[in-house]
Amino acid sequence: MPRGKTAGKAPCKPARQLLFSEALRQQKYPAAAASPPPSHDTMSDNAQGASMDRILQEISAVGRKLEGMDTAMSALTAETRSMRLEIAGFQSQISGLDHRVAAVESQVVSQTDRDQELLYLRSKLTDLEDRSRRNNIRFLGFPEGIEGTDILSYLRDTLTKLADVTFDPPLEFQRAHRLGPKRQNGQDRPRQS
Repeated sequence: MPRGKTAGKAPCKPARQLLFSEALRQQKYPAAAASPPPSHDTMSDNAQGASMDRILQEISAVGRKLEGMDTAMSALTAETRSMRLEIAGFQSQISGLDHRVAAVESQVVSQTDRDQELLYLRSKLTDLEDRSRRNNIRFLGFPEGIEGTDILSYLRDTLTKLADVTFDPPLEFQRAHRLGPKRQNGQDRPRQS
């Protein structure tokens, strides 16, 4: 296109509207007409600056909050570490107590078994003592030394003569002895047989 044709043309439509709106503004607000109208770039720079300041303030506030949270998190971490150490100590104490309780329980079971065995042996001893007393016979009045060296034969013969009975089968003694220490004095009463 030739240059001359575009130079003579009227300004484009948006530029005309700007000029028209500027003229109206000057008519309505003569004081504002003295100052040049703010350009579109200046307005957006001011708005962008205010918006950036606001964003920076909010970022700074978030940073302060994060620092506070970081401090709180450090405190929580330290407290958690302390609690873990305490729990580990408690676990070792509980483990030691478990071993001690198991040892005591086994001793109690063992002691219970011993107590039962002791009761059994006591009753057995009592029974044996009673049985041995039932079969014992005491003879009084036999002079010391009359039995000689074989007290069992002497008792068997003497009892057969005293009872005037023949025992079939013959009397059987497991053992026979005098009770107590041997008397030194012949005048004392003879020991029991």
